Amino acid sequence: METSITIPQHQSYSSSPSLSDDRLFRDNSDTIFSMTPDDGEPDDLPDRTEEATEFYAKYTAKEILGKGASSVVRLCVEKSTGREFAVKVIDVGGDHSGPEESKEAYEAAMKEIQALRALAGQPNIIELHDVFRSPAFIFLVFELCRKGELFDYLNNVVTVSEKRTRIIMGQLLVAVQFIHSRNVIHRDLKPENILLDDQLNIKVTDFGFAAMIPEGLQGDCLFDLCGTPGYLAPEVLKVSMYDGQRPYGKAVDLWACGVIMYTLLAGYPPFWHRKQMVMLRQIMEGKFDFSAPEWNDVTEVSKDLIRKLLTVDPDSRLTADAALQHEFFQIKTHLDLLVTPRTRLRRSFLTVQAAVRIRRLHLTPQPISPKQFQRDPYKIRVVRKIVDIGAFRIYGHWVHKGEEDNRADLFQNSIKLEMKNIQRKLLT
Repeated sequence: METSITIPQHQSYSSSPSLSDDRLFRDNSDTIFSMTPDDGEPDDLPDRTEEATEFYAKYTAKEILGKGASSVVRLCVEKSTGREFAVKVIDVGGDHSGPEESKEAYEAAMKEIQALRALAGQPNIIELHDVFRSPAFIFLVFELCRKGELFDYLNNVVTVSEKRTRIIMGQLLVAVQFIHSRNVIHRDLKPENILLDDQLNIKVTDFGFAAMIPEGLQGDCLFDLCGTPGYLAPEVLKVSMYDGQRPYGKAVDLWACGVIMYTLLAGYPPFWHRKQMVMLRQIMEGKFDFSAPEWNDVTEVSKDLIRKLLTVDPDSRLTADAALQHEFFQIKTHLDLLVTPRTRLRRSFLTVQAAVRIRRLHLTPQPISPKQFQRDPYKIRVVRKIVDIGAFRIYGHWVHKGEEDNRADLFQNSIKLEMKNIQRKLLT
């Protein structure tokens, strides 16, 4: 029997009552490591009472970095060392939310603490530095990632090169490999939950939906619906929509990795439609393609890895171990090869010769014929990037290119939110 479900397209979702923020993509204060202060918001950090005494004794609180329905995140400085961190203050006493929201916030915080302690020491997973608990508040002190979210990075660069994608996906899959080795499933991997440090290394964060697999259990054992719609694996949707479906397991994180890789290379996700149920059908059927102009410059090796990650059958989908052994990650450099001094000298000459030729190409770029420009300007890579960046700066979202090929999914609500704010101001 089929069951109808409705999920907010841009927010993380749990089958239990969800915590959502008024701002797009900011549910559960997942932007806690962004370096953009939220100066226009009221200060919700607890007063220096018994609830915050332990925290204040060790840290000095600074400006607000982000806010959620039941939490506020601030920059803080450790008094003994002067090091900067991000503290997430979660209201579990119900002062700023209802009892159900507070209960869910408490459970999510406990789950996140448990998962992060089990995963401590992995360089591509966010470090939980300190925890303070009280009856009304929980303080989670995290390392500070100054470059913000991978989502924001993608907004600025539009698309990511294959070389950079190889680094990002390599680090992500190593993190997933480690997470799964500890019998943990993240269940909400997406660019908003991946942070970047000063060297642009990734840090996986937000383990509020993580599932800890009990020892002794092998295989798939989960049935609950949680995550973000565009990144949900087909088996997660099927188990929530149809009776008699098998449970799901670790493979759901690899599906999300495939969606992330597709988004990095193309600048838009593989599954999107204005009608939510149509998008969910696309996911369950694995309907995506590489027909857009953005994919003309992407190698077949990259596409092959995406196909094997976005495989509908979880048993046929690549594991993290298998994905890291894919040809996409096996490209060797000069340092991997044993060469003689004579070969090194010859390669040095060839490198200089190539550099000179590249410099000349840079100074004298290939001309674009008027006919080619008139026929399909968007197919030209340089023009396409200029058009995309210009359109986003003007409209606040990507220009629609058609019903089936649409990049507006990440940004489509920004204009609506701005119009609501304008109408609110006019009414007052």
